Amino acid sequence: MAPPVLNVRLALEHPDREGDGLGGYRIEWRHLGWLWAAMAARSGVQRQAEVSAESVVTWQITLRAVPVGDVRRPAPGQRFRLDQRLFVIEAVAEQDRAGRWLTCFAKEEELA
Repeated sequence: MAPPVLNVRLALEHPDREGDGLGGYRIEWRHLGWLWAAMAARSGVQRQAEVSAESVVTWQITLRAVPVGDVRRPAPGQRFRLDQRLFVIEAVAEQDRAGRWLTCFAKEEELA
């Protein structure tokens, strides 16, 4: 297997819950670091949203493996940022038996 071409620089972000002072909370995204990755679009669908149809694209994002427990290892619920584009991580798996590469399965979402 040829190594992937890691030519996209992504920011890894983690959601932190912060109290809003009224008994509720809001999500603040904390920057964890930069990772180089290879990205490939996998599928796209159009679905009905509240006001109009929206497009949902799933991505396969490959990067160098990071040990389990390391803060730099992506996890479901975190997200990648590429400028104004956001990719919510749904699953993470080792790509090869040697454990050199990780594959993250993510959905692109619009920046709110």
